[in-house]
Amino acid sequence: MLLMLDQVMQSESQSGQRGNAFSSIRFAIALVAVVAIATVAAWQIGSRSAQPAIKSATLVIPPPYDADRAFGYLNQICDIGPRPSATAAMQRQQELLTDFFEKRGGKVELQKFNVRHPETGQAVELANLIARWKPNSPKRFLLCAHYDTRPFPDRDPVNPKGRFVGANDGGSGVAALMELANHIHLLPADVGVDIVLFDGEELVYREGRDNYFLGSEHFARDYVANPPKVPYIGGILLDMVGDKELAIYYERNSWNYARELSKSVFEKAKELGVEAFIPRIRHEIRDDHLPLNQIAKIPTIDLIDFDYPRPGIGAPRYWHTTQDVPENCSGHSLATVVYVVHQWLMSQ
Repeated sequence: MLLMLDQVMQSESQSGQRGNAFSSIRFAIALVAVVAIATVAAWQIGSRSAQPAIKSATLVIPPPYDADRAFGYLNQICDIGPRPSATAAMQRQQELLTDFFEKRGGKVELQKFNVRHPETGQAVELANLIARWKPNSPKRFLLCAHYDTRPFPDRDPVNPKGRFVGANDGGSGVAALMELANHIHLLPADVGVDIVLFDGEELVYREGRDNYFLGSEHFARDYVANPPKVPYIGGILLDMVGDKELAIYYERNSWNYARELSKSVFEKAKELGVEAFIPRIRHEIRDDHLPLNQIAKIPTIDLIDFDYPRPGIGAPRYWHTTQDVPENCSGHSLATVVYVVHQWLMSQ
């Protein structure tokens, strides 16, 4: 717009011989045109931001995928309360999930490791929770999420030391994998999976001082030191998949490290009519998939809707705030992601 105004002013200066009145009229007309264009552009931007984020919000997810059941799992997890690493609440979550996955045929183990607590410096024990199905199958895949929550809602504009239950950031990936566990028995006989829930993804009390991805880094290093009989073909990380306005784009690191896997999953979503999977790169996210790709060399993608909720003029931000609660999440979104991932596994 500044360029357009500058051009109008240049034109007026060069045509001074036509008279000040005529020049003023031309300038006024041009200025009105500029204002009109700006108004229309602003209206169009506002109109776009007011439209639904995705058409597939109304997509009917077929049985046996159950949105209400998935949302029930999310509530069950969040009812525990905040679940930071090395807390009693994390231990209660581990007990709940161990029982849950074992009842669905998984062989569960806690992969324990020690770290220094970033606040006290004392050694504390963390644990990745691993549930295995058909470990000797020739085609094996890693499905993962982090199950710890950040200690505080550090980006909350009102109460950055308040209560943080991490419904989307911490809970949604767990709930989605709980729902997916109900369908593992339907996978082809030659396909096996491990569900891995990483601890210490964000045991971060002070940004810039404390380390991220403690659990996934430990898992990746152990995978290299003690390689399994059947290595993983690939991995899918679920993080922040509960947003009501679900829109999952290609994530740049996933594209760089596991491009064919990214394309394959998004092509399956397109085949299923799930428009919430948008095959364009939008964000570059540092997440648990980095140690898996960089250390363990497991091609792994991150399915994440980092816009929580969808951005717009005056829109709130729920990420790392006290507003990251089940009420701002959707069982339909969880079931949508499970539908795509499970159907993708079925086609392998």
